[in-house]
Amino acid sequence: MSELPKTSAMTRLRNYFLTGFVVCAPLALTVYIVWSFVGWVDSWVKPYIPATYNPDTYLSIRVPGFGLIVALVLITLIGFLTANFIGRAIVSFGEHLLSRMPLVRGLYKALKQLFETALSDKNDMFRTVGMVEYPRKGVWSIVFVAGDKRSEINEKLDQEGDPLMAVFMPCTPNPTTGFLMYVPKSEVVLLDMSIEDGAKLIVSAGLVTPDTKQKAAVKGKAIDGPLGNPPVGTLPQPALSNLTASSRPNK
Repeated sequence: MSELPKTSAMTRLRNYFLTGFVVCAPLALTVYIVWSFVGWVDSWVKPYIPATYNPDTYLSIRVPGFGLIVALVLITLIGFLTANFIGRAIVSFGEHLLSRMPLVRGLYKALKQLFETALSDKNDMFRTVGMVEYPRKGVWSIVFVAGDKRSEINEKLDQEGDPLMAVFMPCTPNPTTGFLMYVPKSEVVLLDMSIEDGAKLIVSAGLVTPDTKQKAAVKGKAIDGPLGNPPVGTLPQPALSNLTASSRPNK
């Protein structure tokens, strides 16, 4: 009987430690990542700042973030200059020079298209989170739905009445890598979770799950044509409709 209070006290101490760890670890990692990023930008920008304008010249301590501020101001200024006629002419001249370099032009065009797509209007980015049966029937994978814009791939592979949709299946725990797949629209099951919640689910390997939200309108209506998940109560959901009659649970 004398061991019970000691065990209970150790359990409470362990719970206190785990609670503190859950609170401190994300905060510490966030501060570390931000601080590392600021230091990385400063290490690139500060060497090019004249000593007259560098506050480190007059102070006994380094001023973190000054290089980042200078970089943000320069990027904004470049964007402002590029928006006018003279700036566009300079950028066009620079791109013309890069297009004549055999190895550099392919890398530059790919990176430019990637950044333009990522920073363009949200209508051209991933619309929502979905699921497809991959790598086999009965096994479902999280995908980000890019859309169903017409392209040569759609023209060559589209089936009558069931167009293809471009989906990106990210890898765990790094969602920046994955597979681009073209899946028939009827086989894509859309989810109500946001892109951010889907990314959290992938990065955490399923440990961080978003709250279930009941919505009157299905997100799939934003994408023309039939989808794999009709509104609840109208037709069977895909996961159930794929089951055979013998494998369905008895009610």
